[in-house]
Amino acid sequence: MKFNKLNILALSLLATALCTVSCTKDFDNINTNKLTYGPTEFDPNFALSTSQLTYTGSIDFAYETWRANLIYSGTMIQGLSSIASYWSGDKYLTNPGYTSSYWERAYDEQVKPIVDVVELTRGKEQYHNIHQVGRIWKALIFARITDLYGDVPYSEAGMGYYNKALSTKYDKQENIYKDMLKEIDEAVNALNPSSDKVTGDIIYGGDIEKWKRFGNSLILRLAMRLTKVDEATAKTYVTKVVGNTLTSNDENAFLKHDLSGDRITQNRNSQVLSGQDPWFSKWSNTFIDVLKNTNDPRIKVAATKVFLTTAAEINPNFETDPAKQKGMPNGKDNLGKEYDVKTEPNFTSMPEYSSPHPGMIKLDGITFILTYAECELLLAEAAQRWGIGGSAADHFAKGVKASITYLKQFDSRLAISDADADIYVAANPLNGGIKQIAQQYWIHHNTSLNFYESWFNWRRTGYPELTPVVYPGNATKGTIPRRFPYPSAEEAGTNREYFKAAAAAVPGGDNLTGRVWWDKQ
Repeated sequence: MKFNKLNILALSLLATALCTVSCTKDFDNINTNKLTYGPTEFDPNFALSTSQLTYTGSIDFAYETWRANLIYSGTMIQGLSSIASYWSGDKYLTNPGYTSSYWERAYDEQVKPIVDVVELTRGKEQYHNIHQVGRIWKALIFARITDLYGDVPYSEAGMGYYNKALSTKYDKQENIYKDMLKEIDEAVNALNPSSDKVTGDIIYGGDIEKWKRFGNSLILRLAMRLTKVDEATAKTYVTKVVGNTLTSNDENAFLKHDLSGDRITQNRNSQVLSGQDPWFSKWSNTFIDVLKNTNDPRIKVAATKVFLTTAAEINPNFETDPAKQKGMPNGKDNLGKEYDVKTEPNFTSMPEYSSPHPGMIKLDGITFILTYAECELLLAEAAQRWGIGGSAADHFAKGVKASITYLKQFDSRLAISDADADIYVAANPLNGGIKQIAQQYWIHHNTSLNFYESWFNWRRTGYPELTPVVYPGNATKGTIPRRFPYPSAEEAGTNREYFKAAAAAVPGGDNLTGRVWWDKQ
């Protein structure tokens, strides 16, 4: 779908304005100002479009995508590697400005507009379906926030306009998960193809049947997150959605970006990766070696000798021969000492290290949100664990094949034939249990550039078995980080008492080695 960039920008700015008014002395006046949207001057479809777009990254030049998805999640999970000093996640260094970036942008740009969608459509039959879609999207938004930080503002978040509250409590992650699962389940069951058309939906174009499958697939993702802490709830919700999740790559949820809105509507990962000095961000050797060692046709996601020309154009001088792909080790720098990447035995030159294929990082490309391959791999794990939902081997085969063939949705240059996918699937049947399933999940989300999900699932399952890096001055004693610390700004704001209690309650401490509720030892 095409963006209405003026509406999206207007709603984003208004959402930000309304989100920050709790700090002003004119709270009541600002929140009833007729220049802003309210119950009688509000089209929820515009706010939905805004929240969908900003979920793919901040309008502020990919601010949190750069820091949270790429610099931290991507390198910690060894999908990406970087020798740049400011790519802190590669070396497990603490950069409070970067670990707080997702919190700062998500509450302003994602939470406020979607809360408005949900609250201002509540009980209004003319907005029946968009209310349900809003509930599902709200859960999607908060799932990532809580998975990054743990206990977070949830039930009162974005409610300042409605509650006239100057502070927002932190909800326990356990309670957040219970409410998210309930909300999605109720919303899916309430969606009605005969009711209102959701015109602001830039994911599925208002297709209610696809939204039902998306909602059930999101339930599957969130339920499986609970396998270590609440297996009964996980199994109950997975059982509910078996047979009702995404059915093919044609139903993959993604947002197609364009260039009409300058930075506002461009692809966020691409804004970073297509504008980076080629010396800095590369595929990790952990990732590339797995693909090469198993003759995985997804090696087509990689390319060497990629030289960038302008921020909007990539020079076609790149190499896609699988034999020539080489990942860069994590935990290296370019300081001319012990950890300099040039001291590596197989070092030749920086352009020889593999980067994401140019077709993956087009500024008008796509951001994947939830996919059929992910669903099938999670169903494979559920079948493996509990014997529900059919054959684990069948789900695994479908998931791996889908993860190979979906790549053409990025760009036709990444298309892999069904025949080639079938050869790989036949050569790699499920015989390694959850470990093998989790590794494929990791590969899949690395190729979709959704490093958040790669990291979250690794924290839950412990797979793939990654070798941590040990870099001087690292903040984790050489262990892979497990959560983001809370933003220090919370301590100085109106939420300071809630912040102190939440920070003190984090198992392992409010740092990179602390753990969220579902991430048990």
